[in-house]
Amino acid sequence: MPDARRHALVIGAGLAGAAICSALARRGWHITLVDAAEGPALGASSLPVGMLSPHVTRSPTPLSRLSALGVANTLTELQRLVPQGAGWQACEVDNLGHDPGRWPAALVRPAALVHAWLEEAGSLTSLDCHWHAPIAHLQAVQPADPSSPLMWQARDAQGHLVAQAPVVIVAAALGSLDLLVGAPTGLTQDDLPLRPVKGQMSLAALEGPALADRPQRNDGVFVPRYEDTGLAPRWPATLWTMGSTYERGLGDTRVTAEAHERNACSLQAIHPQAAQRLRAALGHDRLEGWAQVRCASLDRLPLVGAAPDTQALAQLMAARLQRSRVQLVDVPRWPGLHLLSAMGSRGLTLAHWCAEQLAAQLGGETRSADADLLESLDPARFALKAARRQGAVRAPPTAG
Repeated sequence: MPDARRHALVIGAGLAGAAICSALARRGWHITLVDAAEGPALGASSLPVGMLSPHVTRSPTPLSRLSALGVANTLTELQRLVPQGAGWQACEVDNLGHDPGRWPAALVRPAALVHAWLEEAGSLTSLDCHWHAPIAHLQAVQPADPSSPLMWQARDAQGHLVAQAPVVIVAAALGSLDLLVGAPTGLTQDDLPLRPVKGQMSLAALEGPALADRPQRNDGVFVPRYEDTGLAPRWPATLWTMGSTYERGLGDTRVTAEAHERNACSLQAIHPQAAQRLRAALGHDRLEGWAQVRCASLDRLPLVGAAPDTQALAQLMAARLQRSRVQLVDVPRWPGLHLLSAMGSRGLTLAHWCAEQLAAQLGGETRSADADLLESLDPARFALKAARRQGAVRAPPTAG
C-alpha cells in the first residue's frame, strides 16, 4: 500500500481505539485519533480496576476461544509496557460458582494500558490527537482523481470538518451506531445490532486488613484489595471493590443506591462479611461508585473488520437464485470503513488481540487465527443474515 494510503482515522480513545493505534503504529501507519472527551480512557475504559482472566466453558465456544487468546495477548502487553503496581498486578481468582476453582488472573486499571499504547504509538509514528472533538457523522468523498481512494471525512454537528483519511476505524463503542446507521452507509440497526449495557462498580478505601486473600468471583467480582500508584487523586490509592452490575438496555451513567444494593446482594453470596461492610459504607456515605455504559452485540461477540455495503449486498442476493450460497467472504464492503467495537465487558481481554487482527487485515498480512473464529467477528455477519431473510434490493444510499 502506498504511504499516502497508510493513514487511518481512529474514532474513540478507549481500549479499542488505543489498541488499534498501537497496532497500526508498529506497522508504520500515520494515525489521527479523535474523541469527544478531554482525553483518553474517560468512558468505559475509566474503570478503576478490572479483572483479566479467561472465560472458561465446558466445551469451546467462540467467546472462550477468543478469551484464551486475548488474555495471553493482553498479559504480554502489560508485561511489556506497564510496571506492576502502576496499572496492574498479577493475582489468582477463586471462582465460586461457574467453573469452580482457582485461576491465574490479573487486576488491571484499563487507563494505564490505554495511555501506554498511545505513548508507544506517538513514539513510533505521527499520532495526531483531537480532544473535545465529538463526531456527528461520516461523509464519503470520492476524489477528483479516480485512481485515488475514497476519502472518509469526520464532521461535527455543525458540519465542520474535524479530520479525514482514506481509512477510518470506528472504535466508539455504542456511539458507533450514530456514526454508521443511515447515510452514507445505508446500514440499519438490524445490520449492526449493538446494545447498551450499564455497569456500576461499588468501591471504597481499604481501611485495615483485607477480608480475603485474593479476588473471588461468582455473580460479579469481589476484589478485597487493589493498590495502584495511578489511582489517586480520583480514587483511593488502596481500595476494595465489588461489581460490576450488568444492566442491559440502560444507557445512563448515574451512580445509584439501587445498583449498590444489587452489588451487595451479589457479594452476599460470595463473602457475607464483605457485603455487610459494603452496606455499612453505603449507610455512612463512605461508599463510592463508578458507572459507565458498555457496548455489546446481539451475539455478545465483537465487531472487527470492514463494514458491509448492504445495498450492493442486496443486489448480489437478488442476482443469485440461492441466496444461502452467499458467504461472508462474498459480502461487498465499503472501501476504507472498518469497525472495532462491541467488546462488552471484556475490553481488557479482547481489545488488543482484535486490534492486531484488524491491523493485519488492513496490511494484507496472513492471519494465524482460525478462519471460523475470524468469521465470528466479521461486522457483516448480521447484515448477511438479514439479507438472506429479506432478499430485497434496498434503495441506494446517498454518498458525499
